[in-house]
Amino acid sequence: MSWFITVLKKYATFSGRACRSEYWYYFLFYLLISVVLSLMDGILGADPQGGGVLGALFALGTLLPTIGVGVRRLHDIGRSGWWLLIGLVPLVGGLVLLWFAVKDSDPGDNAYGPNPKLAGAVEP
Repeated sequence: MSWFITVLKKYATFSGRACRSEYWYYFLFYLLISVVLSLMDGILGADPQGGGVLGALFALGTLLPTIGVGVRRLHDIGRSGWWLLIGLVPLVGGLVLLWFAVKDSDPGDNAYGPNPKLAGAVEP
């Protein structure tokens, strides 16, 4: 859970780097919270076609941290944050972003800062 809180503390931070564990643990907890909120929306009688209010509020509230951790993850492998826009290309874009997300960090420093694994910048 601390990884999720770490990303939320960097609410709109688009500079720096995010290691794989920060990125993937954030999305694990994001997914778990989304599922719980979806179940709660279903219990409260939300329209299954239109989604629920709780899930929509959560998605809106975490939009900037989600984009921020994605940009920082791309920085970690030496890519510009603008590469997130490739996700708009159907199927291929998602696969490219998945590949970028599972790649290991650039060793040492890069143009976006020191390697978070070596610097100890992120604590589990």
